[in-house]
Amino acid sequence: MFVPRFPGASWFGLLGMAVVVPGSIAGAAQPPAQTPAQAPAQLPAAQPVTSPAQPSASAADPLHAWANLRTPEQLQAWVRGHLQAQQSAIATLLANPAAPTIENTLVPYDRALAELNLASSETGLLYSVAPQKEMRDAAESLVQSITEASVALSLNQPVYRALSAIDATHADAATQYYLRRTLLEYRLAGVDKDDATRARIQKLQEKITQLSLIFGRNVQEHVNTVTATPDELAGLPTDFLARHHPAADGSLQLTTDYTDYMPVLTFAQSAALRERMYLAYNTRAYPANRAVLLDLLGTRQELAQTLGFATWADLATADQMIGSAAGVRTFLAELDRASQPGAAREYALVLDFARQHQPGLDAIPADSVTYWYEQYRTLAFHFDSQSVRPYFPYDRVQQGVLDTAARLFHVEFRPAPNAPVWDASVSAWDVYDRSPQSVSNGAHGGHGQLIGRFYLDMHPRAGKDKWFSAYPLVPGTGNTANDSRQIPEAALICNFPGGAPGDPGLMQYSDVVTFFHEFGHLMHAILGGGQRWAGVSGIATEGDFIEAPSQMLEEFFRSPALLQTFAHHYQTGAAIPTELVERMNRASAFGRGNWVRTQLFYTRFAFDLHDRPTAGLDVDALMRSDYAALLPYTWDAGNRMYASFTHLTGYSSNYYTYLYDKVIALDFFAQFDPQHLLDGPAALRYR
Repeated sequence: MFVPRFPGASWFGLLGMAVVVPGSIAGAAQPPAQTPAQAPAQLPAAQPVTSPAQPSASAADPLHAWANLRTPEQLQAWVRGHLQAQQSAIATLLANPAAPTIENTLVPYDRALAELNLASSETGLLYSVAPQKEMRDAAESLVQSITEASVALSLNQPVYRALSAIDATHADAATQYYLRRTLLEYRLAGVDKDDATRARIQKLQEKITQLSLIFGRNVQEHVNTVTATPDELAGLPTDFLARHHPAADGSLQLTTDYTDYMPVLTFAQSAALRERMYLAYNTRAYPANRAVLLDLLGTRQELAQTLGFATWADLATADQMIGSAAGVRTFLAELDRASQPGAAREYALVLDFARQHQPGLDAIPADSVTYWYEQYRTLAFHFDSQSVRPYFPYDRVQQGVLDTAARLFHVEFRPAPNAPVWDASVSAWDVYDRSPQSVSNGAHGGHGQLIGRFYLDMHPRAGKDKWFSAYPLVPGTGNTANDSRQIPEAALICNFPGGAPGDPGLMQYSDVVTFFHEFGHLMHAILGGGQRWAGVSGIATEGDFIEAPSQMLEEFFRSPALLQTFAHHYQTGAAIPTELVERMNRASAFGRGNWVRTQLFYTRFAFDLHDRPTAGLDVDALMRSDYAALLPYTWDAGNRMYASFTHLTGYSSNYYTYLYDKVIALDFFAQFDPQHLLDGPAALRYR
């Protein structure tokens, strides 16, 4: 999953902070933002940030909000500095008496955008991962100021008029695209509305982010627990049990963290334990987030109609590859028809198998789908997924992903031990260019140019975001002679096993696929970061392309030769056998119909929530209706999945991106030589 620059931001407006649909939390002691009709305030100027090879560890580090910032007041001052720099750049743009040009108008606009991007992404990161609750709370509040600045810029008519007057006829293609896209986002934001309407738009956008932040915080901090009795532990891996300390009566306290949730649903023989875990996981942040979600949906609907669109889904797809909400409906209908027969055949096989073990079973319960598919694969394909876990200890997997990406993308990863990090468990890495051209020209001592930095925050901890995400942090800019250079930086925020002394962190094969997926996002951010313009740097593409690079990299996991370079038994050191990988691939291929239908359920539910009037909307009834239309499993009346479905705040109606981009990803992967995945011309062409 990719995280937009603002927590809770929609895909719509990803290229321009101006229309990212942010929101606010009241109470931040920040400089007042301009109203839509005002010119930018004349605040003290701050210098544009640039990225040194070794960022400063001082408290005034302009690039890293977490560097030596120990109090909310220090974080507040850091954000204020970037907002002042943003307003200074806009004041420069508007004060120029000459005719608008790329140099005197687009350059300061992009500098303002870079300051907003930096402040928003890093404040959003700390909201999700800061170890101290007071810092997470402060980051949440500071989004208010960043939101106000972003929305004000999106509705600033003098800036829009100046950008519209630029003659880019002789500019390079990237600059022309950037300007054209920026003007589109301005129009979608409502810059052409009257003063009263733009003031209303600003309030609605601020409320949207306020509600999104509340929604995410509720999920992040509401961890449910489940007690398992000794007889319910049958089937769970021994290393899983070793990580949990039983009470005097032998029972275990489990949490809804992913490292507990997935093993229980996959391996626990106790149907009662699976049901309790399923309900605990799918009632996180319920009932609080039900009211928050309804308010969010209503506010989005009002904003869409204020901007002249019938529904939020129409607005959110207006600047995407798919083109319109009607395009999404057509896509979903086609996918429904195409996936139903294969999924039905799969389900019939698994249901028949389950009935042999549980006579009288009418349908597979929703809480036992993962378990019964796992059991069927074990019998039909002679593959028990526990058999590969010893070959996937976390540290070896991390090194394997790094080594694979280094060869594929022609880069080198070096630890950056002096880089500031937000928690002691986080590691920082520098990325060096090792492409043939970079090495052969002899520059940088033949070691390649420094082209990026990333951070790995990979294991659960209290208060940290519970999902698996990629965060862009520092926008990369400057591959022209007259621009100062700034390397891109990004982070992975994950919740894999391991990270504790004595725990090898044995991963399920689906965990390893997820690691490859998230690293695909990371490399997109780094390798896409060598742009002149911050506004199109890194993962700043149409939102419904975002999941293509991540899903493409997943496919590399299925190569036995590649896996054998790092998948070694954590006790014996033996490489994973080819025959075991082949059985794993055959087994994992079974269930793809179920995967598509499940994704289709999430997709349709997210879309349906945003494609109809919100007055009188019954979220529970809609979710159950979509579930029944797409999935054959027994519905659990206690399921409140929507209360913790955080994609509803980030992707909003556009969850279709995953299925849409899966096709693109497989087309990309088909260009690689399956016998030599990491070699040949396709790798550099893809980079």
